Amino acid sequence: MARRIENRLTARQCVGASPGRHADGGGLYLDVDAEGRRRWLWRYTRGGRTREMGLGTLARVTLAQARAERDRWRAVLFEGRDPIDARAAIRESRTTSVPTFGDLADQFIADHEAGWRNPKHVAQWRMTLAVYAKPIRSKPVSEITLDDVVAILRPMWHDKRETASRLRGRIEMVLDSAAARGLLTGPNPARWKGGIKNILPAKRPAQGHHEAMPWGEVPAFVAYLRSRDEIAARALEFTILTAARSGEVRLATPDEFDLDARLWTVPADRMKANRPHRVPLSPRAVEIVRECLELGGDFVFPGRRAKSPLSDMTLTMSLRRQGSKYTAHGFRSSFRDWVGDATSFPREVAEAALAHVIGDETEAAYRRGDALEKRRLLMSSWAAYLDGPATGKVVRLHRVGLGKISTSR
Repeated sequence: MARRIENRLTARQCVGASPGRHADGGGLYLDVDAEGRRRWLWRYTRGGRTREMGLGTLARVTLAQARAERDRWRAVLFEGRDPIDARAAIRESRTTSVPTFGDLADQFIADHEAGWRNPKHVAQWRMTLAVYAKPIRSKPVSEITLDDVVAILRPMWHDKRETASRLRGRIEMVLDSAAARGLLTGPNPARWKGGIKNILPAKRPAQGHHEAMPWGEVPAFVAYLRSRDEIAARALEFTILTAARSGEVRLATPDEFDLDARLWTVPADRMKANRPHRVPLSPRAVEIVRECLELGGDFVFPGRRAKSPLSDMTLTMSLRRQGSKYTAHGFRSSFRDWVGDATSFPREVAEAALAHVIGDETEAAYRRGDALEKRRLLMSSWAAYLDGPATGKVVRLHRVGLGKISTSR
């Protein structure tokens, strides 16, 4: 069977398209009439019947938005519902006092997707809330219980912990929007503290302390990383520069970065403390991100395939290749020891840089408004230390296909 190709059109082709129907793939068409009017149509088949769903005009709906709408309603079709009927039901439900979770989830995504610059991020939201949250999509948000949410999360909590954690956070955000509209009468049933945390285990058993490289040896190791033409070496150097957890780095996506502001915002669902974490970037960290973005892919640090991230083992091998006994996570301890031994930066600033929750001190550091700039000074000093006499010449990654770039397997 021939593979169906999607995303055939370009924005320029849409503007200059001649009268007729132009296929973008996945049932999406740009229909141009004899007078030059352009509108989007999505054709789908359900129960042996083909229907056409209007998605708006090109003047109001861009190509990217039309594709997002196609994906939105295709997810509804996969649920076993007719998209045209479902859309009519959504419009009708907006006049009622209590919408269903599915309706509110779709509306939440529609309201926020303009601020999500990565289409992959939007698609992940749509998929998780359409597929994994299917058991509660038809329930009025006021009737969703803690048991409902736990029943969704429990089957994947051990084997797909990261996916389950993200799903819980997304359900919580949708239900928070319901609470803001006065549609919930009690606590958010997807909340972590005081809710799901008391039912599902917080994390797997600890694996012991992570071996940390003495901070005096880190600049020489950074020099070694810069001599290697590998994605893994860049990811590990970035991990060291930001004092971030390796999982936060490996799964970083392009939309999380504002390189002009030299800022990386890690979303709450990837943070151990379940809250967003802003990371100020040094010039070298920005340089690494820009270089890796040129490779393309869904992740800043792509793995074997452009649509997959690096694995933990990939970073470990960058250390093992030099005969090191240390771990990627251990560099957080190296950073913390350097702050305490070699600088006069306050303890709460160092702990905030590590995204540690230690109580009122850290909370105050975040709330003052200047904590980010204090952390920016700290991370700039750390980068300057790493860029000392021990560091070597930076070797650039090849700007060709990922297949020609060693990814340290």
